[in-house]
Amino acid sequence: MTMDTLVSRARTIGRGFAVTAGAGTVAGLAAFGYGLWEKNQFVLREETLPILPPGRDPFRILHLSDIHFVPGQDKKAAWLRSLAELRPDLVVNTGDNLSHIKAVDPLLAALKPLMEFPGVFVPGSNDYFAPTLKNPASYLMGPSKARPKPVALDWPRLRSGFGMGGWVDLTNRNQSLVLNGMRFDFSGVDDPHLNRERYAGWPRGTRNQDAKDHLRVAVIHAPYQRVLDHFTGEGADLLLAGHTHGGQLCIPGYGALVSNCDLPTWRAKGLNDWQSNGRTTPVNVSGGIGTSRFAPVRIACRPEAVLLTLTSPS
Repeated sequence: MTMDTLVSRARTIGRGFAVTAGAGTVAGLAAFGYGLWEKNQFVLREETLPILPPGRDPFRILHLSDIHFVPGQDKKAAWLRSLAELRPDLVVNTGDNLSHIKAVDPLLAALKPLMEFPGVFVPGSNDYFAPTLKNPASYLMGPSKARPKPVALDWPRLRSGFGMGGWVDLTNRNQSLVLNGMRFDFSGVDDPHLNRERYAGWPRGTRNQDAKDHLRVAVIHAPYQRVLDHFTGEGADLLLAGHTHGGQLCIPGYGALVSNCDLPTWRAKGLNDWQSNGRTTPVNVSGGIGTSRFAPVRIACRPEAVLLTLTSPS
């Protein structure tokens, strides 16, 4: 083989690599552009769950999670305000509301119409600390880790704003509320992703002779299996959680690649039964409303709020 032939083949191979690399770059830019678009395609997922005592009227819970608000997100703010038109019986916020140190005031303004309705909440890690720039591929290696020098967010002011709006803080606390003439017993925990959960049990009197008229609801940010096991074993009637973003970057027809916790990826979003200690409890994992401001894309996983209608068995 002559030197001219070798040079010619090398040039051909080089052009092939260049074309392949160029195509990969174009595909990557197209996917990123699509992800930027999809992150603002907000949807309402509706579910029905027959767990109320017989003879009760339907009860509607609006489940919000992982808003990750950043100042200037006008489309997200308008959509959040519009959710008040649903007139839910209860709003449940399962944390990660913030993604910027200046997000508290605009977030509270966006949620103000929803504070006309009863609500409960727990925090996530991104209510305490701002997200940081990192390699998105690191999530494929397992749940994200705490940062060595995190930037603190104004969680006390956000918590105060929620409280002044009438929402009940369930951070390692329990609380009973009478809603639509029925007693709801809540138990919540601080973020398990930060290993901050401390179990407060259920409110007193939750299992007396009138227990058939009570409903036990556990409120969690990150749905780690140890926490789901605990509340299922303790007789919860419903578990509500967030954190996973539904995987955020999903493969159509397959689903989530990661859940950012030890939850199986097929459970990263949706309403499913959780079994533990001989008990079965429905758990709704929200796919979340936002993204980290350093990874502002969603693919095959549109941002969602969940309207969960509880009914009596037919």
